[in-house]
Amino acid sequence: TDYGSSLTISLPAALQPHQPFQIIVRYTTADGPAIWWLDPELTYGNAKPFVFTQGHSVCNRSFFPCFDTPAVKCTYSATVKAPAGIQVLMSATQSSYLEEEGVYQFYMEYPVPAYLVALVAGDLIHADIGPRSRVWAEPCLLPTAISKLSGIVERWLTAAEGLYGPYIWGRYDIVFLPPSFPIVAMENPCLTFIISSILESDEFLIIDVIHEVAHSWFGNAVTNATWEEMWLSEGLATYAQRRITTETYGAAFTCLETAFRLDALHRQMKLLGEDNPVSKLQVKLEPGVNPSNLMNLFTYEKGYCFVYYLSQLCGDPRHFDSFLRAYIEKYKFTSVVAQDLLDSFLNFFPELKEQCVESKAGLEFERWLNATGPPLAEPDLSQGSSLTRPVETLFKLWTTEPLDSVAAASSVDLTKWRTFQTVLFLDRLLDGSPLPHEVIKKLSECYSSQLDSMNAEIRIRWLQIVVRNDYYPDLYKVRRFLENQMSRMYTIPLYEDLCTGTLKSFALEIFYQTQNQLHPNLRKTIQQILSQGLNPLPAIDTTAVTTDTPAMVLEDKVSEATNGAISLRDVNVSA
Repeated sequence: TDYGSSLTISLPAALQPHQPFQIIVRYTTADGPAIWWLDPELTYGNAKPFVFTQGHSVCNRSFFPCFDTPAVKCTYSATVKAPAGIQVLMSATQSSYLEEEGVYQFYMEYPVPAYLVALVAGDLIHADIGPRSRVWAEPCLLPTAISKLSGIVERWLTAAEGLYGPYIWGRYDIVFLPPSFPIVAMENPCLTFIISSILESDEFLIIDVIHEVAHSWFGNAVTNATWEEMWLSEGLATYAQRRITTETYGAAFTCLETAFRLDALHRQMKLLGEDNPVSKLQVKLEPGVNPSNLMNLFTYEKGYCFVYYLSQLCGDPRHFDSFLRAYIEKYKFTSVVAQDLLDSFLNFFPELKEQCVESKAGLEFERWLNATGPPLAEPDLSQGSSLTRPVETLFKLWTTEPLDSVAAASSVDLTKWRTFQTVLFLDRLLDGSPLPHEVIKKLSECYSSQLDSMNAEIRIRWLQIVVRNDYYPDLYKVRRFLENQMSRMYTIPLYEDLCTGTLKSFALEIFYQTQNQLHPNLRKTIQQILSQGLNPLPAIDTTAVTTDTPAMVLEDKVSEATNGAISLRDVNVSA
């Protein structure tokens, strides 16, 4: 299958217990879920081929033989030979390069789970952005990466160390990957992978990098021992991320970002239903199911709400920071289950244990872990009201009938808002779509030209509003956007919306024109979306199709489009 089969090696009968031994497995890899090969045309520079790996959750078994479970950690070394002009990087603490042989050597001196072994190679150059950090990117992207991150990564690392203890991985480098990277970011130790597309969205870039910084403590140093408890990494990393942003950008900004994410959580809840088992923190992993299919906003935001609740039991978040420092020190380089965290928490705060807080009616720890539905309690976000109240006011002006407050609404200058304010406003309009035609027409008149100059996170939401409301005057902007996007997170949501409504033929037309600039994996996903509701069509050899012929490549075997899962347009998360 895509996820391999087990390799069993019988040890010699004469081997004594605890006797050291060595096994050598000689192997070659075929194409597999972990390894992404890109032709030069799929990079920004269009100059050299590119390859990267993405191991989370259980893909690295297609990269190298391993115990592919987060319960097992080990050190690793690797030797990589590459053509001249190709830079190779790995998630390792030590590296060297023998130029005359074209050989790179890497060593990770600390034990890590298999999914955190990562490799990238391509036309990459670097620049230092701090005393222990550098950015790697294609030459045409490096100046932008430097301008966005120079100096501030060290600020985030220092804030995190003040909260949770020393950064143990040595270097914290970042590599920006082409838009084919299938997720937003990945916390590979020493070398965070981030999709280059996020560079234009400053606030999302800040949050995504800080989230990956937080994983250096929660997820990388201390890891969930089973994929059924991914919240132990993601919920704690999200909590730590927000503590870091509070320290560096203030409580109001943190509350705004949290409100935006919790809105998304409740949107996902409506679509999934409150009884859906994937909304549990301790979700059951059935045999044969890819653990990544269980990763959703509950993993992050319901997990965050539980951790936040624990911090509130302490009375002061700084007391909880002290506990988390002790937790990291006790369990670093190991893997844990939820009971390890909760037992450590109660032992650290014996007065809370005496009060039996774990059994408080309606908020029992067991219920937090195993009840379906929304979080049992949510954080107080009143410190963000200076940023969230204008959003709520503007939304009410546009959605309260009769629509006689357009003048007041149109006077709001969205260019002066923070990105998270604008996306929160647009997301709420999306939730209310389809809107009355008069409303969508006035919205376009007031804001469309403002939004055109904003970042992709904002533009895609406005274009989704355009599509969900069949607002034809702005459809040309949807075409223009998709003609210039190659990343999953900025194409799939729009194609899903186009194919849900009456605009599938428009979507097909755009796909014909742009498919050759998309990675084959993304192309296949869009084909599956476009195939829904159509009769199976034979594949066409696009190499023999002239440029003025629609290159239809809907596969003759239509596979499950979304596997009954939530639409990507409603979920945008980092690993």
